[in-house]
Amino acid sequence: MKAWDALKRLLFSAWLAGTMAGLPAYGQQPDSPAPKVPATTSTTQDPNNPNNTQGTNGAAAASARLRITLQDALERARANSTQFQAAKTDAAIAKQDRYQAGAALLPSVTYNNDVLYTQGAPALLAAQTGVPVLFIANNAVHEYVSQANVHETIDAAAIAGFRRASANAALARAKQEIASRGLVVTVVQNYYALAAAEAKVATAKKAGEDGDNFLKLTQELEKGGEVAHSDVIKADLQARERNRQLQETQLALLNARLDLAVLLFPNFDDNFELADDLHAAVPLPTPEEVQQRAAQENPDVRAALEATKAAGHDVFAARAGYLPALGLDYWYGIDAPNFGVNFPQRFNGQNFSNLGSSISATLDIPIWNWGTTQSKVKQAELKHDQAKRELSFTQRKLLAEIKSLYAEAETALNELSGLQRSAELATESLRLVTLRYKNGESTVLDVVDAQSTAALANNAYEDGAVRYRVALANLQTLTGVLTTP
Repeated sequence: MKAWDALKRLLFSAWLAGTMAGLPAYGQQPDSPAPKVPATTSTTQDPNNPNNTQGTNGAAAASARLRITLQDALERARANSTQFQAAKTDAAIAKQDRYQAGAALLPSVTYNNDVLYTQGAPALLAAQTGVPVLFIANNAVHEYVSQANVHETIDAAAIAGFRRASANAALARAKQEIASRGLVVTVVQNYYALAAAEAKVATAKKAGEDGDNFLKLTQELEKGGEVAHSDVIKADLQARERNRQLQETQLALLNARLDLAVLLFPNFDDNFELADDLHAAVPLPTPEEVQQRAAQENPDVRAALEATKAAGHDVFAARAGYLPALGLDYWYGIDAPNFGVNFPQRFNGQNFSNLGSSISATLDIPIWNWGTTQSKVKQAELKHDQAKRELSFTQRKLLAEIKSLYAEAETALNELSGLQRSAELATESLRLVTLRYKNGESTVLDVVDAQSTAALANNAYEDGAVRYRVALANLQTLTGVLTTP
């Protein structure tokens, strides 16, 4: 974190050096203010064109900037987010687990090849017993096994395992959706926070210009003997404060840009600009639409439901421990003292094949295991009961979140128009108070207060717009639909 903070300070210092190069000195107002140059462009001033504030290099850099819409940002964030990719990987793994559990229910085919050597029995002993080897588990001194085996196990626990794997795969998909929707909220918040930071910098620059112009006005009025020197001091202090606030808003803008860049780009890059308008009209869905979509598309409820299903299959699998398990095997191939399709000797002029087949059926009946199966059943039932309680809580929580998040979005939308009007009125009030001050009808404190009110009202309007956008993003965590213009 220290290295990250140091990087932010370094980038901000470089940016601020270029941006503040054109600010006028405190206490004076130049006739031709120096141009304020964006940090990401270089300026080549043409002496024959004093209005040119951006040279060829700066224009090339500006045109090379990547314009990013909100949808672009969401796609980039999904590709680069480690948490979302981890959830996506878990879902893919769970899908393969389900496939493997299903394949375990089907017959398997293997081809076995063995060569066995066994110590032979003495000739007299072999003649008397008819057993050619001392190690009677084997059939001959040289035994060759090369055969295919088809194996099938009929087990209730395996069927329950497949159903459990299916439920777990659905659970993993729901968790992936939860991660995706949570990422949307983060991206929306950072995206529009950057847009608001850019607007706040513009407001701070305007306030700084107003402060400098008002300082120049008080100086001119003082020279004419119309105001006291205390007004000049107050205006000077106000101008300094406005320039300080400009630096703080520029730092906040840099941090907002860096936070979004970390989410969007695998290789750090902050040379981009936003394409979507923070103040574009975005409708609020009706409560009925939100409730209907939340009932059908909410991933939290779906995850809790699938977890309950998986726990139920665990109970069935545990109870299957009381049932017998049937195993079937079929072999076909060679199991002979020579490795060949036919026996090496001919009898009565005939060849005899070494190829043969064998079938085996095994029925395992559980009798006694010191209560282990009963313990597993009890354990699975406890987990199932807990999963049902969590499902019930998730459903109740969803109902509460629908009302809470919708009320948040509705309140933010209702306040937004009022904040916009307040910003417009504060700007007009500043203009009128400044005119009255020129005519000697208001005091310096009235102007300073109007400047502060205008800055606060404009910033509150930007914050209100971000609040509404984030509220809509939070609603989409319930409905799965992100409302965009």
